[in-house]
Amino acid sequence: MSEYVFKLPDLGEGTVEAEIAEWMVKVGDVILEEDPICAMLTDKAAVELPSPVSGKVVSLAGEEGDTVTVGSPLIVFETDAEGAAPSPAKAEPPGKTSGETEEDASARPEQETEEAGHSSGKVATSPSVRARAREAGIDLAQVPGSGPRGRILKADFDAFRASHHSAATRSVPTRRDGVTEIKVIGLRRKIAERMARSASEIPHFTYVEEVDVTALESLRAHLNEKKAGGEARLTPLAFLGLALIRAFEEFPQCNAHYDSERNVIVQHEAVHLGIATQTGDGLKVPVVKHAEAQSLEGLASEIRRVSDAARENTASVSDLSGSTITITSLGRLGGVVSTPVINQPEVAIIGVNRAVDRPMVIDGRVEVRRMMNLSSSFDHRFVDGYDAAAMIQALK
Repeated sequence: MSEYVFKLPDLGEGTVEAEIAEWMVKVGDVILEEDPICAMLTDKAAVELPSPVSGKVVSLAGEEGDTVTVGSPLIVFETDAEGAAPSPAKAEPPGKTSGETEEDASARPEQETEEAGHSSGKVATSPSVRARAREAGIDLAQVPGSGPRGRILKADFDAFRASHHSAATRSVPTRRDGVTEIKVIGLRRKIAERMARSASEIPHFTYVEEVDVTALESLRAHLNEKKAGGEARLTPLAFLGLALIRAFEEFPQCNAHYDSERNVIVQHEAVHLGIATQTGDGLKVPVVKHAEAQSLEGLASEIRRVSDAARENTASVSDLSGSTITITSLGRLGGVVSTPVINQPEVAIIGVNRAVDRPMVIDGRVEVRRMMNLSSSFDHRFVDGYDAAAMIQALK
């Protein structure tokens, strides 16, 4: 028997430390190589780390919410190997082991049997499924998993929740006095820190304008009718992104970052479009890189790709960083007006509210038009109110 010290690998993008978002094992567990052992959270993304060896967990570096520096011990294993192999220098993408190609990883057979004495201590599933289970008050131990070695997939959770929802709604109302304390760690803590910092450091100026999208919606429906089944549907966000790119030609000061350390405004020629996306883990902002070089169809396809990757927890660090401006939309929940918080170090954020039919006066006549509000916030230190309003009018 020998000890294997697994050190926190380089997670990319110059990361020097990461937060322990979730332990998926506990001391005493016997696990197999490639079993998920923990989820680590950087400033850019959550990364699920697989075990580099098979063995018994001897010790863990800390508790959930603690910060570990790259190269520091994370987990100590007891293994059957005679010599402890060095920890990997850099983490591989999820689902791909060191030395494998993408084809190798996808072709790797699932292990059907479980090693004797194997016990994870926690139900095997992804951080996003755990977060959704906490929000719904569902005990994951009751959810049957269909993944490798009983791992609970998103589809398993959704099916279990749907099957139990109707029974729950028919139950007799009972008095409840309990409370639940949820430690603010992981992505939720990062979101809290960023929102608080943005709100406290940036004097937000919010400007709301209504836009008649009747003709746009008619055009969008017409173009979507011509699309083949596998093609990305054109959404309002794709049209808005294209209009935003054109507006930046006249208002480049809104496609910028504020470098507080150098006290410099950095205006970008490239448009890296952040798409605020709600996921099971919380709010993420996947990024469409070089949106200015995309066609309308290409922009729609990329928005769908990065948004899906964020929701499925497969987005790369690159997919979740580098935005120069962010679009936020609550879709059908969009309401009439919102006051979006700027995604630092950006200086503007464009909020999309729900499109609804409203009576409007057109040439002295009342007509039903499809109307949508844009609720946008600007950093008033660097974008004057007049320029902000003028940009939204140009966007309109």
